[in-house]
Amino acid sequence: MSLLETINDDIKTAMKARDKESLAVMRMLKAALQNDQISKGNELSEDEELTVLSREMKQRRESLEEFKDAGREDLVEQTEAAIHIVGNYLPQQLSENELKVIIQEAITKVDAKSMKDFGNVMGVVMPLTKGKANGNEVNRLVKELLNA
Repeated sequence: MSLLETINDDIKTAMKARDKESLAVMRMLKAALQNDQISKGNELSEDEELTVLSREMKQRRESLEEFKDAGREDLVEQTEAAIHIVGNYLPQQLSENELKVIIQEAITKVDAKSMKDFGNVMGVVMPLTKGKANGNEVNRLVKELLNA
């Protein structure tokens, strides 16, 4: 079953349960997936669906930081709930240790010696961690391991 079908089923369940908050987030995810599908002109692959979800998660995390900085607790709670719902559709997130192993293997693979090789390492790591790790966290760990 595709992600879009799963979200449609979950929308029906949320409608029956009268869960307006979850329903709004799931409808937003469905719209984002459908918009990408329309712009590509064909069905989205699993990888493309993951890209859309990752983008939506990134937007929610950025909004959360802005709301916290502005002291908008009402929006912080709402955004945290949305992050949780979007996270249900993403694959299991990698731990920091798992990320370090992947990054170390990439450093060895591209024979990285310094920060000059940062782009090459990120080019290998990002496709492997797509949807499974926060890009900012990957970025931080790559810098940390290259400077070690």
